[in-house]
Amino acid sequence: MIMDGNGRWAKARLLPRSAGYPAGVKTLERLIEAVFELDIPYLTIFAFSTENQGRPSEEIDGIVKLIPKYFKKALPNFLKKKCSIRIIGDRNYFSNNIREIIASAENQTAAFKDRAFTIALNYGARAEIVRAVNCAIEKGNPLSETEFASCLDTAGIPDPDIIIRTGGEHRLSNFLLYQAAYAELFFIPDLWPDFNKKRLHEILEEYGKRNRRFGK
Repeated sequence: MIMDGNGRWAKARLLPRSAGYPAGVKTLERLIEAVFELDIPYLTIFAFSTENQGRPSEEIDGIVKLIPKYFKKALPNFLKKKCSIRIIGDRNYFSNNIREIIASAENQTAAFKDRAFTIALNYGARAEIVRAVNCAIEKGNPLSETEFASCLDTAGIPDPDIIIRTGGEHRLSNFLLYQAAYAELFFIPDLWPDFNKKRLHEILEEYGKRNRRFGK
């Protein structure tokens, strides 16, 4: 899920762009519950990209401050639902406190193998591929696609079947470029805070009608 349109949602309501992110978190909470209800085992969200670092500091601060608040509120539910939490991306960008919160959430849910909620934080697909190439170089031997995938941030997580982008833009914006080779793409006009369960069901229904040939 590429959660685009938070800032535009806030501006349309004559609010500062940063006001869109708390609204977006509420939408995320509803989405996660819908995913649990539908027994979808894997969900990956694009929360903060490497390119987002170029946004105004006030907006970045607003996003970063939501991280500890979200984990404190959401962790008990993930423990109850036996869903692991994974973070992909370069977490060195964040403060020690944020990194400790992230690591704690990962460690507390690491034993759960049937469900995974992955958050892309300070993530860029090109940087991820470079990290994987360096991993391959360290191993010293030519790698198969399967072995290369084990070097990616998403190692152990299946490639996405569906990628949804809200906000009306028609591009992946450096999100899961390697993994998305055969994902079904849905670009919808809804701004992220307006995304709802009804729209999710519509997308899943359309997905069920598509013929996935994987090049064959």
